[in-house]
Parts: sequence; C-alpha cells; structure tokens
Amino acid sequence: MTTFSADRPDASPRPAAGGHHDHADHDHRDHDHGDHDHGDHGRHDHGHHDHEHHDHGHHGHGHHHGGAAGKLGVAFWLIVAVMLIEAVGGIWSGSLTLTADAGHLFVDAASLGLAYFAHRLSARPRTDTQSFGYARLQVLAAFVNSLLLLVIVAGIVVEAFSRMMTPHPVETGIAASVALLGVAVNLGAAALLHGGHTHDMNTRAAYLHVLSDLVGSVAAVAAALIIRYTGWLAVDAWLSLLVAGLIARGAWQLLLDSAHVLQEGVPAGLDLGSLTERLKHAAPGIEDVHHVHAWSLNARDTLLTAHARVAAGHDVAATLAALKAVLVRDFGIEHSTIQLELDACADSDQHCAGGSAAVPHRPAA
Repeated sequence: MTTFSADRPDASPRPAAGGHHDHADHDHRDHDHGDHDHGDHGRHDHGHHDHEHHDHGHHGHGHHHGGAAGKLGVAFWLIVAVMLIEAVGGIWSGSLTLTADAGHLFVDAASLGLAYFAHRLSARPRTDTQSFGYARLQVLAAFVNSLLLLVIVAGIVVEAFSRMMTPHPVETGIAASVALLGVAVNLGAAALLHGGHTHDMNTRAAYLHVLSDLVGSVAAVAAALIIRYTGWLAVDAWLSLLVAGLIARGAWQLLLDSAHVLQEGVPAGLDLGSLTERLKHAAPGIEDVHHVHAWSLNARDTLLTAHARVAAGHDVAATLAALKAVLVRDFGIEHSTIQLELDACADSDQHCAGGSAAVPHRPAA
C-alpha cells in the first residue's frame, strides 16, 4: 500500500508506516489568525497546515475560557451566600422546602466550584502526555455534576415522604422572606451564566444547578404562602417533590449527554452515513471512503478520522484538499485526519472492508 504526505509539495508517494495519517493542505485565505496563539506550536507552516503541531481543542477559544470562568466564580460566591442564609432560615422557620433548597445549594456551590476549576484547567496548553490539552475536563465536570444533582433528588424525595407522614409547623413569614431573597440572587446568577450554557457543557451544568436553585426558592415562597393562608402543611413536601422532579429531568439529560462525549460517541446531529457519501463525491477519482470515525473533544469541537482510496493518476494533493474542504464547509469539522490509499487498505479489520463505522475511535498517540 502507498500513502501520501499532505505537507510535501510534489505529493510524491512514500511507503506507508504504521499509524501515519495524511493531513491536508489547509487554505488560510479565509482563516483568521488574529486571535490564534501559535507560541506553543513549534512550527506552523501556513502554506501547509500540519496538525501534528496544532494545539487541539484550544484553537481560537481562549476568550471563552476566561469569560466563563469569571462568571462561574461570581456565581459560586452568590450561591454560597444564599446557601448560608437559607440554611439558617430553613432551620429557624421549620420549612422543609427551604431547608432542602439550602442543602441543594450546598452541593451546587461545590459543583460550581468544580465547574470553575475545570474551566481554568481546560485553558492550560497541551503537553507531551496530554496531546489534546485539558478541554475534556469540562465534560468530566459536567458528568460529575449530573450525578451530584441526582443524589440531591434522592435526598429531597426521602425527606418529603417523611414530612408527609409527619407534618411540621412552618414559620411562614421567615420562610417566605428568606426564599424571596433566594429568588433574587438566583435570578442574578442565572442571568450571569445565560448565553454560555448553550455552547459549553460545563457551563450548562452550572446553569442547570442555578435554575434548579431558582425553582426551589420559588417553591419555598409558594409553600410558605399556601401554608399561611390555608394551613395545608403537606404542601411543603409536595412542592419539594416538584422541585426534585424538575432537577432530575435536567440532571438525567446532562448525564446522558456528558457520558456520550466521554464514551467518544458520534456527535449529536452528525450522520456518518451521509458524511461518508458526501466525501465519496468530494472530488473525481475517489473510489471509496471507509474507516470513518467522529467524536467530540468537548461540546464545541468535533474530530474525525477516515480512509479514502484514490484511483491511480489523480492528483492526491487536490483530492485531499477537496475532502478537507467538504468537512469544514458542510459539517463544520475543522480538525480531521485522512489517510489516502492507492490500493488495498493496510488495516485488515472489518472497517476497511468498505463502509463507515459509527464506533468511536481515537488515533494512537
């Protein structure tokens, strides 16, 4: 089998070596380098974009880390302040909803601290032992946070059923006042994190925590008012269960999403079958595209590897550039590794028998 090196102008063939993947000529005419930090790339040839010296996962995203980390830090201290106030107010007034929300806030404060720590670490440059940097830490933090949320749900449910069996009197004035303060602060924290949560799984986890805190504070206000004007003590437990259900719904989805990324599943919305067919028609002379794998580094960056067999006599450099262009233009995949082949695939597994596989795969370091 023969492969071609993408960074050789004459694209002359050379014997394939184990683990070698070809990297495309990268067209920088429409590529903005104003915000790129190339200090740790070693060498960066703008005529031929060599991904071996590319800082994976940090390309142009530095501003996201700083802004999000600062907001997470502010949200952390806001939640800690409300937690202390609600803990004292809940015990003083006897409100389960308020006490449950204070316990929820305690775990949320720890979770926001974890999210902040993960954001700071993810901005660190790659190393010899962490070739993709630390961007995946944000996903790991989201996974841990989702588990913590589910633990909170279990605790609230147990205490709510206990309160249903043995109702406790509630000092409604104190409970309502403290809960209203919690509503105000949680609204501020939610507004602070709003916007970044749609693109960043770690910030999304923190945002869900704050929203669940907000719902808990609203429920505590409602429970205090209902008890004050109707005397129905059980409403405290019922509204606690409502809060638990809302928390569980968001936490479960976050757990599934973060686990999918950690398992290196195919990114949501990406159809590998359609992508493979599109690559087969990217340029004349492409006989087959196989061994296609795509996975997410974090919530933003998708990576892909593939093999493409090219008919003899065709310009392999132009073919490789065409394949890369399709991935960037049609699928938004800016980091890809494509192995070009002139004859049989060197990998003798089932993936090279033709077709693509949706099985996640990471190239050997």
